[in-house]
Amino acid sequence: MIAHSNELMREILKRRSIRDFSSEEIPDMVIKNVLKTAMAAPSGANKQPWKFVVVKDENIKRKIRIAAEEEEKKFYEERATEDWLKDLNKFGTDWNKPFLEVAPALIIVFRQSYDNSERGKRKNYYVNESVGIACGFLLMALQNAGLVSLTHTPSPMGFLERILERPKNEKAYLLIPIGFPAENAEVPILNKKPYNSSVEVF
Repeated sequence: MIAHSNELMREILKRRSIRDFSSEEIPDMVIKNVLKTAMAAPSGANKQPWKFVVVKDENIKRKIRIAAEEEEKKFYEERATEDWLKDLNKFGTDWNKPFLEVAPALIIVFRQSYDNSERGKRKNYYVNESVGIACGFLLMALQNAGLVSLTHTPSPMGFLERILERPKNEKAYLLIPIGFPAENAEVPILNKKPYNSSVEVF
């Protein structure tokens, strides 16, 4: 048990957010497996209030990039506070998001506030918590499969609902480019908080 927990911990500790992707394709079965893993997440009343949309089409990725950069430009130039921008400096990011076209696939996670069924409109419960847990499962599965990813949240994300023609009960939650790192990919040196600063045991 200890060995298994150590093995998983070591693998997850290697995970880093990547912004420089290779265009190398991902086997379809790998994408299917990581999504099935995410779908195994617990959810309020087992309502499973999520939808995962995989985008590999170059034209759609281009549309998503253009719309995302429009929102990100407003964020960097108008919406972000000075402190927020200072905190982002260590990542060297700006409103340009070429990875949205270069990454071989994008996974867009949508939260479903309610279901439309034969019985009519049915409320979902603990939607944000449930979808957040599913995203955690997904990120872990991607890392375990040898893929890299980025949790990208251009705000607001309504453009994803328009471009992907989602029904009214679905709202964009997270945009995750996935793939393999480019040969020249770099990540900043970051430190995680020590165990004792984040965990208390009684």
